[in-house]
Parts: sequence; C-alpha cells; structure tokens
Amino acid sequence: MSNELDCLLTVDEAAERLGTGVRFVRRLVAERRIAFVKVGRHVRIADSALTAYIEAHTVQPARRGRPSYRRAA
Repeated sequence: MSNELDCLLTVDEAAERLGTGVRFVRRLVAERRIAFVKVGRHVRIADSALTAYIEAHTVQPARRGRPSYRRAA
C-alpha cells in the first residue's frame, strides 16, 4: 500500500465504479471475496482493494492462429 491515504469508497460508489448493482458488491463483501474496512457499522472499500479486485479478475484475450478449414475425415 502506498504512503498516500487510500480513498475509501462506499458500497454504492464501488458498485458504480464496477458498473454493477449494490447487491453484487454486498455479496463480494459477505463472501469475503474483496478486502473491506468496517467503520462502525459501515462498510468501506479501499480504492486500491477495488483496483486489485479488477486486475485479478481481468481476463486477457486468447491468442489464436489462423482458423483451419480442413475437411473432416
């Protein structure tokens, strides 16, 4: 983690950044699939934790060669 203060996002802000609904983010928290901070009864997600989640779940495109159009035997 960097020396700078990490911005804490609300569940609503995290959902907006992911482009998902609030229920999805709450499920990530409930299943402990994303790091979060409890501030009293409030849940906050660090910007760096959200970035790490996005990077960990980014799927790179598959590299393909030319398609083979050989006749089946």
